Amino acid sequence: MPNFPRRRPPGSAPKAPRFSRLKRFGRRKDRIQGERGRGIYLLPNAFTTGALFCGFYAIVMAMNQRFEHACWAVFIAMILDGLDGRIARLTNTQSEFGAQYDSLSDMVSFGAAPALVIYEWSLRGLGKLGWIAAFIYCAGAALRLARFNTNIEVVDKRFFQGLPSPAAAALVVGFIMMMTDPDINISSRQVDWVSWAIAVFAGLTMVSNVPFYSFKDVNFRKSVPFIVVFLIALAFALVAIDPPKVLWPIFVIYGLSGYAVFIWRFAKGKPVSIIPNDDETDDSVRR
Repeated sequence: MPNFPRRRPPGSAPKAPRFSRLKRFGRRKDRIQGERGRGIYLLPNAFTTGALFCGFYAIVMAMNQRFEHACWAVFIAMILDGLDGRIARLTNTQSEFGAQYDSLSDMVSFGAAPALVIYEWSLRGLGKLGWIAAFIYCAGAALRLARFNTNIEVVDKRFFQGLPSPAAAALVVGFIMMMTDPDINISSRQVDWVSWAIAVFAGLTMVSNVPFYSFKDVNFRKSVPFIVVFLIALAFALVAIDPPKVLWPIFVIYGLSGYAVFIWRFAKGKPVSIIPNDDETDDSVRR
């Protein structure tokens, strides 16, 4: 004889399903707001791929002794690297895949490519000291990117911990562009030790704790006076006059600005590290 389900006693509420659609929707919304998605998005990763291609192209051009093309490829990679993250945030297409892919692309474009370019241009004649300087730069870029990924949640967003790898690459390739300018046209053998010092300085500064201003607290949606727009147009005009002679001094100033901030913080008695220590974290929790 078939068994029928028992009737619920009158007045009793029906048993709620274990997983309702509303709960599933709530969990999905919390996941989107709380952590990066696991998908692969086309638009930001296309810019990252473009930066990776520019880094690879710079390596190929350096091997063919076409250093001007190699340097410009690194600069284009800097522009694409600055756009991919902003586009991902604007279109809400951040993903863990994109973050890891961006780091790998930066390692090629701003780590391996500038090291090989400056080695092929002037460090090859120094023998072992030449490739050691190139390796110091390349290793510094790798360590800097790995530390950035691990400290991204605790570091002060207003500053970079150490010289960012795109700025270090600009410091290296900008020097090559200025030295190969037709108005200067200095042989690489005449400045080989200067190239050695720049490569070592950039590599060590990337792994230092020197704070460099990140410009991340600049609000681009805020209205500005008319004079600011005029100054931006004037800056573009000055760069267009002679890019190698204008850009490299700017990167040198930025490369030294972190040490100026470090000395100023130390003189004022402020913490020179942009990562809070355990005592500072405990104080903030108590408050």
